[in-house]
Amino acid sequence: MSSSSTADNNAINIDTMSLDQLNHVQQQQQSRLEQLTAQYHQLRAVSARLSTAKSAIGNTNTGIFKGGNSEGREIMIPLTESLYAPGKIVDPNKILVELGAGFFVEKSAKDAVKVLERKGKVVDANSENVLAAAEASSRNVEAIRGAMQGKMLEIQARQQGMAYKQQQEGGQ
Repeated sequence: MSSSSTADNNAINIDTMSLDQLNHVQQQQQSRLEQLTAQYHQLRAVSARLSTAKSAIGNTNTGIFKGGNSEGREIMIPLTESLYAPGKIVDPNKILVELGAGFFVEKSAKDAVKVLERKGKVVDANSENVLAAAEASSRNVEAIRGAMQGKMLEIQARQQGMAYKQQQEGGQ
């Protein structure tokens, strides 16, 4: 591969770059790869949380809403993964769904599941895009490594050639 893509998607010819330049570009691509990998893992975690929420709502016929007699029932509301607050079910037929940025809307269980499914599709599409970008960045890093190895072999060959030439001149 004779060119690599930088963060701003401008193609560059890695065959004409010096070893120092290649090292700099490799560090940039490696950093980008690490960022993309972190983003991918974050998106997968969000997808898992949406799936869990969807499953929890889907269990309204067997869970805390069973039989429609759950109004006033005490429950524990998760504030974080390990912090809960006590609460009571006010209306078992309505669920608050976060739309984003702290905005909530009241929905029926069926409509809440639809919202979560739409959000899940967006998150999954974004994670696929990030994964594709990470794979491209990984290929760029490998191409740069190959170019660097080639440059190092050239330098070694030149040094060996110079040493041989000096040895020949000294031996005459």
